[in-house]
Amino acid sequence: MFPERLSEGYRTFVNGRFASERQRYEQLAQKGQKPEIMIFGCVDSRVSPEVIFDANPGELLVVRNVANLVPKYEPDRDAQHGTSAALEFGVQALKVKHIIVLGHAFCGGIRAFADEQEPLSQGDFIGRWMSQIAPAAESLGPRAPGDSEGYLRRLEYASVNLSLKNLMTFPYVKERVEQGLLKLHGAYFGVATGRLLIRNSETGNFEPVIEDMPEHISMMRCE
Repeated sequence: MFPERLSEGYRTFVNGRFASERQRYEQLAQKGQKPEIMIFGCVDSRVSPEVIFDANPGELLVVRNVANLVPKYEPDRDAQHGTSAALEFGVQALKVKHIIVLGHAFCGGIRAFADEQEPLSQGDFIGRWMSQIAPAAESLGPRAPGDSEGYLRRLEYASVNLSLKNLMTFPYVKERVEQGLLKLHGAYFGVATGRLLIRNSETGNFEPVIEDMPEHISMMRCE
């Protein structure tokens, strides 16, 4: 049976947001989508880009995978490249103007890699997928004893940096960036705090979008 929670949610959507934005949906159907922003996010159910950025229909082109990773450019005709295919569509067909790699706190994929967790199946799809962040881990050096959580946070940031680097291995991305037609951004969302950090392209530091968070949020310490 189809989940009743989804049926109820759909009824609320149809009678609420869809009804109030009917014209927008009709225009999107007739004219097609033309989002200017593409986001690579994680499959984590707690980190929905559309919710975090309070987006309208048609505003964001969202690609989600385990740990919000963008692989290197690998034109292997015998392999299937879902993330790369989505990138190609966003850049080449839709001509997006911004690409954002959105990392987040408490990422299960990052922890699975860092802790060398046992495969969940014989295919070990997660393990093989996460192995591509090895260069990010190497850039951090060995993990200090007793610094598990701090190391995980740094690896989450480093994986965003690696994906931004990998984006530039795609010839059409590199070309549009150099032409000033496309900008790449790194971001990081604190699941517990709601705090959003943006990567400073000059320093490489992740800095808060909002300096003065509401008091009830700023008092929280965990990400």
